[in-house]
Amino acid sequence: MRAVNRLTLPRALHPGAWWLWALCMAVAASRTRNPVLLVLILAVTGFVVSARRSDAPWAHSFTAFLKLGLLVIGVRVVLQALLSTRSQGNTILFTLPQIPLPDWAAGVKLGGDVTAEALITALYDGGQLAVMLCCVGAANALASPRRLLKSLPGALYEMGVACVVALTFAPQLVTDGRRIRAARRLRGRTRASFRTTAMPVLEGALDRSVELAAAMDSRGYGRTAQAPRAQRRLTAACVLLGLLGILLGVYALLTDSMAFPFTAGALAIGVLLAVGAMAVGRQRVSRTRYRPDPWALPEWLVVGAGVVAAGAMVTAAVRGVNGLLLAGPLVVPPVPVLPMIGVLVGLVPALVAPPLKKPALKQAELKKAAA
Repeated sequence: MRAVNRLTLPRALHPGAWWLWALCMAVAASRTRNPVLLVLILAVTGFVVSARRSDAPWAHSFTAFLKLGLLVIGVRVVLQALLSTRSQGNTILFTLPQIPLPDWAAGVKLGGDVTAEALITALYDGGQLAVMLCCVGAANALASPRRLLKSLPGALYEMGVACVVALTFAPQLVTDGRRIRAARRLRGRTRASFRTTAMPVLEGALDRSVELAAAMDSRGYGRTAQAPRAQRRLTAACVLLGLLGILLGVYALLTDSMAFPFTAGALAIGVLLAVGAMAVGRQRVSRTRYRPDPWALPEWLVVGAGVVAAGAMVTAAVRGVNGLLLAGPLVVPPVPVLPMIGVLVGLVPALVAPPLKKPALKQAELKKAAA
């Protein structure tokens, strides 16, 4: 009865489920340049974040990733305007002053005619990358990096400190930025310059991450038991090969640079090798978990929703469904039905994820409410 209540009462979803869902949405975004589908994926991730994020400081990192995505789109459009050629289209919007280049840079221009086809193509490409960044930002806003680190397999204990620094850097960056802006407003300084804000933000985020890693090390995180040298070498080799297979498969899925059977085979072999090596390597690590995060039906439903969204987009791309890749920049893109339905399934986490625990009111607030 206690286990059932623990799974049904308000609780935080397992962070691994949020990351798997977000990565699946990023895979779905990587298979299309249709602006309608990209905007739909962004709207789905934003709605899930607004519905299921907590009140923690790192839960506001989605906005920072959204701004980063807008910056990526702007940089992509500017570079395309400076380096584009007439071969991409003939609809000239304006002409920039052209800078002459040396002979060794033949074929490259800087400035000149800027066509509408070139700018729209850059907008689509930058939008795809921006949506993928926002999917990663959704994972950062929904999943606690500390709880995610607690869920790492025992064989990956050596990566623990590095994971702490990497996963807590971006959320702490957002938190320190808010703190510094509030402090400047209290001092009556409304204008914020990059020189006076960037260094305190970077220093504070890095210091907090390093302090967390040192605290974990002082508590014995990663303490290992004795194991034969041959077993250690075999485990390390299997983990390395498995991770290489997973990286190769994920890279091929994101870039569409290899055949789908080869990509799926490499990903499956990599997952099997990594899981087997982690199952053997966890015997070296002797540690206990205080209140481990459960993996129940809501976690499976959240991951399943992401898999359906990514699977629908990958299936449509393999079958060559019209509308994923545009026929031309100035052509009105059709919206394919199957990918759109798959992306809409990504809204399921906003409904099936358990509600978060509400913070308890202070005694003074209770007395005030009772009065």
